[in-house]
Amino acid sequence: MKLSKVKIENQLTLKQLRAFAAVYRHGKLASAAEELGVTQSAVSVLIRQVEETLNTRLFDRTTRSLVPTSAAEEAFGIAERILEDVATLGSNFRDLSEGSRGRVRLAATPGTAVAILPKTARRFSRRYTNIELVLDDCAPNQFLPLISSDRVELGIGVPAPAGTEFDSRPILEDRMLLVCAADHPFATEDQVRWADLKGVPLIAFRNGYGVRQLLDATVMKAGFEPRIVHEVGFLDTAAWMAASGLGVTILPAALARLRAGNGLVTRPLVEPEVKRTMALVTKKGRSLSPPCKLFVDMLLEDIAAAAEQH
Repeated sequence: MKLSKVKIENQLTLKQLRAFAAVYRHGKLASAAEELGVTQSAVSVLIRQVEETLNTRLFDRTTRSLVPTSAAEEAFGIAERILEDVATLGSNFRDLSEGSRGRVRLAATPGTAVAILPKTARRFSRRYTNIELVLDDCAPNQFLPLISSDRVELGIGVPAPAGTEFDSRPILEDRMLLVCAADHPFATEDQVRWADLKGVPLIAFRNGYGVRQLLDATVMKAGFEPRIVHEVGFLDTAAWMAASGLGVTILPAALARLRAGNGLVTRPLVEPEVKRTMALVTKKGRSLSPPCKLFVDMLLEDIAAAAEQH
């Protein structure tokens, strides 16, 4: 089926509508021309084009002014609504491009969120009151699917595997620490070697978590199987179990600092020193929205400030 062609000359332009509205309000070509920043003859041509397109007279000409006809009275309301909608559209996109309005949609696991985001989320919400911050605190196996499906435009977590549909921008390296009860034998040591964990009851995060992957890879290189007595999915669970003497746990420094004290102590893990990389993860080829760029800039500021303090 062939679509019928619409003749361009039968369609009104915004320029013509603005000329019509200006003449209607002022009743004079000179005043309308001054408002629009064009010549009187240009306004006259535009009005004539509108009348030809609508096939009706819009103004009765007198020696001093242009008097709207009944057709103009009816057309003016419609023209005003169109021009207001166009102005609103332009204003909305201007707000979005300038970051004064919009939404930031991001994903992070609960542990990552509590370790990295609180300060930035608080500052961002106070500074940009018209930007909505939407956080999907997901499980590790949901992290990349949320980005892939465009439910979020940004993820904060472990870098995506190479060769996938994602781009990863490293933002933080966090050293792994041992966390144990204050009365545990490790609490008296200045540091703990990974080899010293052989046979020690461990409280570990479940498979799929980035911390668990680091633990498994490191003890494998050290040549022993970890003695995992409890598997957990939440930071608070690992913390209270360790404080209760049910085992020791291994956490990134940012998370470990949140639970230091209250019967818990942290010790550096050495030989080797292991660090967890955190990254901004996006879908390949996707640019961040202006509000999201503002959030990322503030997050990087806060991470840099925290690094100077430690």
